[in-house]
Amino acid sequence: MAPRDIIVIPDKRLRLKSEPVAKVDDSIRMLVEQMFEAMYAAPGIGLAAIQLGEPKRVVTMDIAKKDDPKEPQVFINPEILWTSDEKNVHEEGCLSIPEYYEEVERPAEVKVKYMDIEGKPHEVHATGLLATCLQHEIDHLNGILFIDHISKLKRDRVVKKYSKQAKRAAEG
Repeated sequence: MAPRDIIVIPDKRLRLKSEPVAKVDDSIRMLVEQMFEAMYAAPGIGLAAIQLGEPKRVVTMDIAKKDDPKEPQVFINPEILWTSDEKNVHEEGCLSIPEYYEEVERPAEVKVKYMDIEGKPHEVHATGLLATCLQHEIDHLNGILFIDHISKLKRDRVVKKYSKQAKRAAEG
C-alpha cells in the first residue's frame, strides 16, 4: 500500500489542537504503522498524527543516523512536564512545509511523559536532537508549526509561497 499523504501548509487542519488518545487499540496501532510508513517515505525523523489529517495526540519519531539501524519511537499523549532555562538552536524543517529550513531556538532539555504503543506510561528526559524533535512534534499536536517560532516577516513569506503553490495546484 502507498504511504498516506502528508498534509502541507496552508491546510487549516495543521492548526487543529489534537485530541488525547483514550485507549491504545488496533485503530491507534494502525495509525502508528501508517505514520511510520509516511515518515520514512518522506523521509523525515518525526511525524505527528495531524500531519496525516488525524487530530490525535500521537507522535512517531526516529532520530537514528542515516546509516545506523532504525530506532522507531512512539509517543502517545506526550506532555512536556519540564523545560530547561538553557536554550539550544537547531535548524528545523517540517514534512508539512517541504524543503524549508530555519534556525529555531527552544529549551535545550525537556522532560516528557507519554504512553507507548502498549498504553504503558513512561517519562523521558530528553536533550539534543530528541529534545528539539519532541518539542517540534508536540507543538504540532497543539496546532503550532515551527515557523511560529521565527520572525513574522520570514513566516509571512513562507506562508505566502505555499498558499500560492496550493492555489496553483487547485487551479491546475
